[in-house]
Amino acid sequence: MSKVTLGKTGFCVEKNAFGALPIQRIDKAEAVKLLRKAYDRGVTFFDTARFYTDSEEKLGEAFAGMRDQVIIATKTGAVDAEGFRRDIEVSLRNLQTDYIDLYQFHNPAFCPRPEDGSGLYEAMLEAKQKGMVRHIGITNHRLNIAKEAIESGLYETLQFPFCYLATEKDLELVEACRKADMGFIAMKALSGGLITNSAAAYAYLAQFDNVLPIWGVQREEELDEFLSYIENPPVMTDDIKALIEKDREELLGEFCRGCGYCMPCPVGIEINNSARMSLMLRRAPSEAWLTPEWQEKMKLIEKCLHCGRCKSKCPYGLDTPTLLQKNYEDYKEIVAAGVHMP
Repeated sequence: MSKVTLGKTGFCVEKNAFGALPIQRIDKAEAVKLLRKAYDRGVTFFDTARFYTDSEEKLGEAFAGMRDQVIIATKTGAVDAEGFRRDIEVSLRNLQTDYIDLYQFHNPAFCPRPEDGSGLYEAMLEAKQKGMVRHIGITNHRLNIAKEAIESGLYETLQFPFCYLATEKDLELVEACRKADMGFIAMKALSGGLITNSAAAYAYLAQFDNVLPIWGVQREEELDEFLSYIENPPVMTDDIKALIEKDREELLGEFCRGCGYCMPCPVGIEINNSARMSLMLRRAPSEAWLTPEWQEKMKLIEKCLHCGRCKSKCPYGLDTPTLLQKNYEDYKEIVAAGVHMP
């Protein structure tokens, strides 16, 4: 088995973490089954968030009575101390526990610090002093905030998008975390579904002994795939290197990662899927993307107000309205070739 230690937290876990965002889309019995199977096969780190609807409740159900056997990380998107205290009480109740192993600020627009006026970090320290929180972390999609969090010395972990499409700046973050003895948790290890070879994704991340990848799991076959890597971890081969290089040539640059932080759209455009539709159709083809329902969703792009809200909120600095229009034109051509637009 391959283990990773998350910096100053001292958590030493299997290099396979369970990302619990997708289990909000399945019923509780199925979710509990997946969570318990993951634990039974060696996974001990489970990541969720207050934002993920009933995901916390499903973890609470799965691990009731065995709380000390797992490490649970969750997140708060609160913007002030009052919201923080409300969030943590709900999370503790949902998780059926009296403490959270790793409590993370969920993609804040700034790096919470003592005396910054928000009261967030003070509320976090108060919760830690009361034993409600054991370790403090932060998640983000913005390089500048991630860097500030590392340099501040206030956080024990950073959760940040990291996969084999990483840039030099992303790699610098990983090294900075190593030097600061700060755990690095890799989200979007499959780039929101655009990376379709999980073995290649695993082999790339396995090269970084301080990185813990989180795999979003919704189906048992997905879980089985990642569990198989515990006993037989993929290694970097010439074939995998060639695949990675091919994907990097195709995907690096201006593409939507599907994080969804640009939403909601005032006219209802489902930006996180619509702005990368062309890539999804090429890399993960599915007839579901061409249904009348999705044709109507893509047609909403015609109603774009060009208000700039999505562009201003994109953590990757993308020109989102332009991406939407390009994807819509491509989509119409694909549909016209085989399906009639409504």
